[in-house]
Amino acid sequence: MLSIDLSAQTERDNYKLLIGSIIPRPIAFVTTLTNGGIINGAPFSYFNVVASNPPLLSLSIGRSNGRQKDTARNILDKKEFVIHIVDEQNVEKVNQTAAGLPCDQSEIDHVGFTPAASLKVSVPGIKESKIRIECVLEKYLELGDGEAPVCDFIIGRAVQFHIDDEIFHNGRVDPQGLAAVGRLAGHDYAKIGEIFTLERPK
Repeated sequence: MLSIDLSAQTERDNYKLLIGSIIPRPIAFVTTLTNGGIINGAPFSYFNVVASNPPLLSLSIGRSNGRQKDTARNILDKKEFVIHIVDEQNVEKVNQTAAGLPCDQSEIDHVGFTPAASLKVSVPGIKESKIRIECVLEKYLELGDGEAPVCDFIIGRAVQFHIDDEIFHNGRVDPQGLAAVGRLAGHDYAKIGEIFTLERPK
């Protein structure tokens, strides 16, 4: 077995090692609002659940050459955002939103997503998602190993869930019906695949 000292590698080599090993990663498609009222949308695979009481979700939003991304800036300005679970039906359009559009152009409009009004936050979601979660900013950290931050770490509190009733039965989400996709390395994605059950020991 190879043993790799991450401090002896380049950032790019560490990046490839991490995203190739920690798989599949759930993908959050995040909508935010600019101060001018434009709906921004972008996907992030450094995303997960943090806690259920209170219901907290995390996003790590990398900076580009030290520059904060629109999503992070909008979340810090408005203190609100909407997370969507990416699935087999919307993943191609979600992927197109990763294009580098100017901040005064909406990725939602660019790919033809349909805005959906939220109940508890001012940020709209999109209708083309089986699950969307309205969130408010709970905690924020700038992270990095040097003088300049390399990512914005966001913890959001989920305040409202919207879920397709066809995939929600007896208080549980049907994973096959949701058909969520996960992120691998490079340009690759993964579907749910075979599901198996293991009972936890008492």
